[in-house]
Amino acid sequence: FFIAGIVRVFYGSDFVTVTKSDDISWDLLKPEVFAAIMDFYSSGQPLFLDAQAASAKDTAIHEDDSETVAMIKELLETRIRPAVQDDGGDIEYCGFDPETGIVKLRMQGACSGCPSSSVTLKSGIENMLMHYVSEVSDPWS
Repeated sequence: FFIAGIVRVFYGSDFVTVTKSDDISWDLLKPEVFAAIMDFYSSGQPLFLDAQAASAKDTAIHEDDSETVAMIKELLETRIRPAVQDDGGDIEYCGFDPETGIVKLRMQGACSGCPSSSVTLKSGIENMLMHYVSEVSDPWS
């Protein structure tokens, strides 16, 4: 849907995050955004046309993944992603460099523009990954 003043819409399995431009008030946008969401919800249309599209592909463990990568993906999927999604965002696994120990991650949704995302990345995600996976030296977003 298109609503003037809305910059981004990010949705997960049980939430919708709406980001607006700075020059417009939520008081003006809220009724229109709420109506658009409710109209879609009441239409009965699926959010995803393909059930596969709704699943997280970035953390699917593949045969050729190393034990380290499999462990990183498992932590992201079971421990880290749910916590980030509770705040209206998501985190995407983009890769791991075994030579440097760097995990490449991308914050999405409410987390992508949030000033606290660097603190979340540093204190929460980095500490958890480094605690459970000794090969990890630094997540990078």
